[in-house]
Amino acid sequence: MSFQPVIPFSGAAGWAFLQRTKDVQQTAFESGAVLQRDVQYFQETIGEITTAEQLVSDRRLLSVALGAYGLSDDINNTYFIRKVLEDGTLDSDALANKLSDKRYLEMAKDFGFGDYNIPRTQISDFGTKTTEAYKERQFEVAVGNQNQDMRLAMSLERDLGNIVGKSTSNAGKWYSVMGNPPLRQVFETALGLPPSFGTIDIDKQLEVFQEKSERYFGASTVDQFSEPDRLEELTRLFLARSQIAQGTAALSSNSIALTLLQYA
Repeated sequence: MSFQPVIPFSGAAGWAFLQRTKDVQQTAFESGAVLQRDVQYFQETIGEITTAEQLVSDRRLLSVALGAYGLSDDINNTYFIRKVLEDGTLDSDALANKLSDKRYLEMAKDFGFGDYNIPRTQISDFGTKTTEAYKERQFEVAVGNQNQDMRLAMSLERDLGNIVGKSTSNAGKWYSVMGNPPLRQVFETALGLPPSFGTIDIDKQLEVFQEKSERYFGASTVDQFSEPDRLEELTRLFLARSQIAQGTAALSSNSIALTLLQYA
């Protein structure tokens, strides 16, 4: 049996424990035989792949490729993934440019099937870089099997870092946050936004994100979270609010059950 991460507490206490033990736990997780075989297969085989069709036809390769971007749920959507990859990113009409979830855009850009005559799978360190991302995200998945909030908190630094580093406007960075489902969930929870928030006009959503970010963190910019203290503040607010919401839901369920028992 492969190593399963240990998360003995929820909320801030669980997060502090995970931060202290992450390196040891991740090393133990990555020593699993199945993970090592998949990583080795990808590194040894990806250099032979020159088209999106070849990639999606090899389920084992595709599993690692999708996992590296947090898109493992799309493993059976081979036609869709092939279309995303073949369209590339240079054409404004490319499918990846039209999708709200920008992880597809990142994947299409990194593989380069639709952008270059020779895809980036031919670069010598492509396999290593992709499998490093895959191992990191697989550990996060394993953590999420124990506590989903911890998985989301772990992805914050990487995903926000990718956005902060972009040479685009603050509004553009907020749209990138909104286009990344895990990031969006963290911010919506931390800022106390309702489940229906995503259904309102996208420009109004931007206004609300900026307004509430300034109220809670002192600035309306995404770049503020490049500061470790501000990122930690966001993480702790997310964990606290999520824990409160779960506790409230549990109390409501218990109240309903008690009422039913009283009437039985």
